[in-house]
Amino acid sequence: MGSYFLAHLYALGGGILIYTIPFLFVLSLVVFFHELGHFLVARWCGVRVLVFSIGFGPEIIGFNDRYGTRWKISLIPLGGFVKFFGDENAASVPDGTQFAGMNAEERAQSFVFQPIYKRAAIVAAGPIANFLLAIAIFAATIMIYGSPVDSPEAMSARVEGVDPGSAAAAAGFEPGDLVVAIDGEPIANFAEMQRIVSENPQRKLDITVQRRGAEGVLSAVPKSDKDILGNRIGRLGIHGPLPAKFAYQPVSPPQAVWMGMQETWFVVDQTFKYIGGVITGHRAADQLSGPIGIARVIGKAANISFGFVIHIAAVISVSIGLLNLFPIPLLDGGHLLFYLIEGIRGRPLSERAQELGFRIGLAIVLMLMIFATFNDIVHLTTS
Repeated sequence: MGSYFLAHLYALGGGILIYTIPFLFVLSLVVFFHELGHFLVARWCGVRVLVFSIGFGPEIIGFNDRYGTRWKISLIPLGGFVKFFGDENAASVPDGTQFAGMNAEERAQSFVFQPIYKRAAIVAAGPIANFLLAIAIFAATIMIYGSPVDSPEAMSARVEGVDPGSAAAAAGFEPGDLVVAIDGEPIANFAEMQRIVSENPQRKLDITVQRRGAEGVLSAVPKSDKDILGNRIGRLGIHGPLPAKFAYQPVSPPQAVWMGMQETWFVVDQTFKYIGGVITGHRAADQLSGPIGIARVIGKAANISFGFVIHIAAVISVSIGLLNLFPIPLLDGGHLLFYLIEGIRGRPLSERAQELGFRIGLAIVLMLMIFATFNDIVHLTTS
């Protein structure tokens, strides 16, 4: 049904909608939960929330709730914000001009006059909400589809076939080989092997295999390729167990939540490995994507299935939560860094120091966005 609907959108000249609608859906979902985390903890802490916005710029539609919060959707759908009482702007920069005229009741409702632990909790709640959203999506998906049964055929990293002319063929792989380790790291199943190989295009891997009772090491360099979403990955050119050999079993809610947490941690771990690889020069920085690249990925996912779109939403939610925890002023992690310094010094940084920090943070964020957009344009022109 999804493919039928997408095909008709194309027929109606709405090709651009294939990317725009899923992109806006995913981004709005992720941003909403991020800001909802800030909002709920702020309310619990007694802070007055003036604005809850999905997007930036002029308001398109909105309403006021009974607590005086303006809920709105704004014109530029590339993020969102929650503005607290006493903030000068959407980045939660304190408005010093208001402080002198505040009475005791107003100070109690202002974000800037809250104890450090409350401010830190409010700020950290946004990224935490992103992680919780991802866990919920992963867990729900696992409960719907089930978990692979631990059968020897399905849960081993045994090679079923080798593509002629592939990196695996050049390394000497043969059907029947059992992969037990890569670079000394034990491999439990074919999926684990695929993940490691895909993360290491054009990098030599020492792969330990068992063949006819004997164990040996094959050195292979995965060829650089692109997956269905356009991401650069490594490929060996080997095939694992056929789908017919896989069976799935129901999973209880607690098990699904635990597996969802493991999947969320996997995304976090791979992100740190990628960043570490870029810093050390082992990975290229061309995989950093901006709004154009993200829209392209989500649009391609929408062509596959709605379930794939939701899976991508979970991955993006983890990425946004993690990015916001980086200690860059203007991001949530930058605010937490300021609170840590305040806790150590016993007093906050001066307004001038904080303003300078926010300007530096803005410059860093803008440079990252420009670089990511450049990558997106390069990918579009070369795909």
